[in-house]
Amino acid sequence: MMQLLEVPGSSGLQDRSTDMSVATDNHTPTNGIHAAKGANGAMNGVLKENGGVSTADINVSLGKKGMTPAGLLPADSLMTWQADGAVQLRMSETGALSSPPETVHAMFTRAVKNYPNHIAMGVKRNEVWVKWTYQQYYDDCCRAAKSFIKLGLERFHGVGIVGFNSPEWFLGHIGAILAGGFGVGIYTTNNAEACRYVAESCEANVIVVENNVQLQKILKVWDKLPHLKAVVQYTGALEQKRPNLYTWEEFLQLGCDVGDKVLEDRISAQVPNQCCVLIYTSGTTGNPKGAMLSHDNITWTARYASEYAGLKMGKEVSVSYLPLSHVAGQMLDIFAPMFNAGSTYFAQPDALKGTLVQTLKEVRPTGLLGVPRVWEKIAEKLQAIGRESRGMKKKIGAWAKGIGLSGNMNIMKGQSPPWGWTIANVVVFKNIRKALGLDRCRLQFSGAAPIAMETLQYFMSINVPLYELYGMSESTGPHTMALPHHFRLGSCGSEFPGVTTVIKNADDEGIGEVCFYGRHVFMGYLKMEDKTREALDEEGLLHSGDLGKKDQEGFLFITGRIKELIITAGGENIPPVLIEDTVKEELPIISNAMLIGDKRKFLSCLLTPKVEMDPETGAPTDNLTPQAIEFCRQVGSQATKASQISEGQDTLITEAIQAGITRANKRAASRAQNIQKWLLLQQDFSIPGGELGPTLKLRRPIVNKMYAETIDKFYAEPAPTPGTTPMEETKLR
Repeated sequence: MMQLLEVPGSSGLQDRSTDMSVATDNHTPTNGIHAAKGANGAMNGVLKENGGVSTADINVSLGKKGMTPAGLLPADSLMTWQADGAVQLRMSETGALSSPPETVHAMFTRAVKNYPNHIAMGVKRNEVWVKWTYQQYYDDCCRAAKSFIKLGLERFHGVGIVGFNSPEWFLGHIGAILAGGFGVGIYTTNNAEACRYVAESCEANVIVVENNVQLQKILKVWDKLPHLKAVVQYTGALEQKRPNLYTWEEFLQLGCDVGDKVLEDRISAQVPNQCCVLIYTSGTTGNPKGAMLSHDNITWTARYASEYAGLKMGKEVSVSYLPLSHVAGQMLDIFAPMFNAGSTYFAQPDALKGTLVQTLKEVRPTGLLGVPRVWEKIAEKLQAIGRESRGMKKKIGAWAKGIGLSGNMNIMKGQSPPWGWTIANVVVFKNIRKALGLDRCRLQFSGAAPIAMETLQYFMSINVPLYELYGMSESTGPHTMALPHHFRLGSCGSEFPGVTTVIKNADDEGIGEVCFYGRHVFMGYLKMEDKTREALDEEGLLHSGDLGKKDQEGFLFITGRIKELIITAGGENIPPVLIEDTVKEELPIISNAMLIGDKRKFLSCLLTPKVEMDPETGAPTDNLTPQAIEFCRQVGSQATKASQISEGQDTLITEAIQAGITRANKRAASRAQNIQKWLLLQQDFSIPGGELGPTLKLRRPIVNKMYAETIDKFYAEPAPTPGTTPMEETKLR
């Protein structure tokens, strides 16, 4: 058993200066502390749009001596783009922003000391659950760290990890941090060149791959990576032997002769205001950017987001299945459980191909995050089962869903559930939760992309309410969250303690750019000064690029993205997501809708049908889903394949879709927001196809390029006459 390393780096280096006061007369923060200067010269941390200061939210006064968080490297800025750079921290004397900064190692060792024999993680292999206690977890992370050092991992260099979620992913990631390097996730969907870009950017010394498929990508580009010293494969036998290529077992043995003192020195050199994790954005509008997250970003966010969500020490259980290359996966599966001494169990690699629910039923998590498409798939399967019900069972189900929706709407408003709530829970909802493996799940989160109102209402009707999270890689994950008894339909919730939202350049409706302030705000983009300065301003605000507003109760509503905003030739500003969601609500046969019209005279839309996905490749097939087939039957069509209904081939479907578009247009805020032309494509958007990013976000620039010829045809002829949309005008000839 590895003895916990007692190093001063866990709460501050002992040999560093303890005088870390901030001068209030010249706005020159020193030694890693930042505060914003108000009109009266006092230091305050919440900035209004006009550059003034609001003391109502956070009062930050650092003028007194004795504000001495130890262990911070001196820094003169809130931002850096240098691998070994240090930043000031957004701190205050009181409240959440006043908590002492700490490293990931400090947070980890606290969990190990308090819960050494508690289950940290588990994975099912050969039909048997293999588990690690917190002590075993720590020991293996230290073994991995020593092996990385043996392989030549240098401080502030990356360890790239490309593979599905597994204990080895966690051990490699934390081992890299303990060894003084960066943990760097690489999306499994990346091709060889995309892997090379990330590895080159972070100057990776080691890359850890899941299997031979991922290994082959790295082998293709290894000769273009001068910093790469070794590759480790963590599942399966090596199909070829070559120098500096190791199995996981061989890798762990490499560090056996590396002394504790060597690792202790690496850990003791770590400070909270330097980088330890790089999150590469999915690159929907260009090359990925490496968002630098400090130890403090991670440990502070893990603590205060967890406390706000009411997570209990040593009691939480989660299932890891979303990409760990994404900040949400890391915070929910690795770092929040590390703070809470929670237990993380790994889903099977084919989780999104059908096995996730089985894992949920075995593990019975206390919380679960799903991207909207995951929740939509679950809803579609439940609805398909419901359609098969007959007689009294169907009537009871319909009654219960009515009770569920009205009951959760009442709870949202702070009112009591209606009569029949308890009966509906016992007779119907309890069984649904058990069938989904959510019988002890308190928090069902949705995040990473907008979710349709229809989906939210469906899950409310079966008493599995979804709570939206909002944040980004650059905010270490969460910025706001909705919670039981504190949520609003369509809202992403409210900020957790120490986090502030500023709406910049708000219009008459209160909609403007959503900006963040708090210790969750990232350090900068690695090696990208210009991009860093675009994201972070001198006041310490992170500019999200999202458009949103806050209501009178403090709930945040996201209305779109600035870069996605469509500005028509007539000068109308149109947020596409709201219109796209309306179309999908009106037409349950539609999987994806993409609005077009920037610098154009009118709006058009690309539509894709709901089809079954290939379980092996994740690519769309030609087979319509049961929900899509039911839509066809309702309008009199016998189609079962996308190729039978696409591009106007089925008149009944074309007319039904036009009717849905007409209904959506009637709900639009203005005539300028009406869709004048549309086309139903034969193939749904997907990750393998390139139209969707790793978190299933629509990659609009790429879709625009892929369908440029089709889009141009929309505008080769005039728009239909206002108020009339005959079929020959609205469908693409």
